[in-house]
Amino acid sequence: MAGCLKKIEAIIRPMRHEAVKAALAAEADVAGMTVSDVRGFSGPEEGAEFFGADRLAPKVKIELVVSDDRVQSVVNLILEYARTGASGDGKIFVVEMEDALRIRTGDRGDIAVS
Repeated sequence: MAGCLKKIEAIIRPMRHEAVKAALAAEADVAGMTVSDVRGFSGPEEGAEFFGADRLAPKVKIELVVSDDRVQSVVNLILEYARTGASGDGKIFVVEMEDALRIRTGDRGDIAVS
């Protein structure tokens, strides 16, 4: 593999999705991402106070894989554009990736995610 890769998973408020997506494309030159509509809550105060015991809040999950040297700038952009300052803004997870392959060409590593 050509370099170290990281997967960034950001779970954010749906109303912040377009701003985060636009910032990643314009400022971090992110070429691809996966976006899913998800539901969830984190912590007893958010679950009980805002959504009740049997309800989950709508969220958007953004997943992207970047080279190790781009992780901090991507994370910083997500923090900047997703943060409202209120409980329920979301979470960002950074996970090491063992490898990445582009199915069409067989490219591996950094080149497969660029």
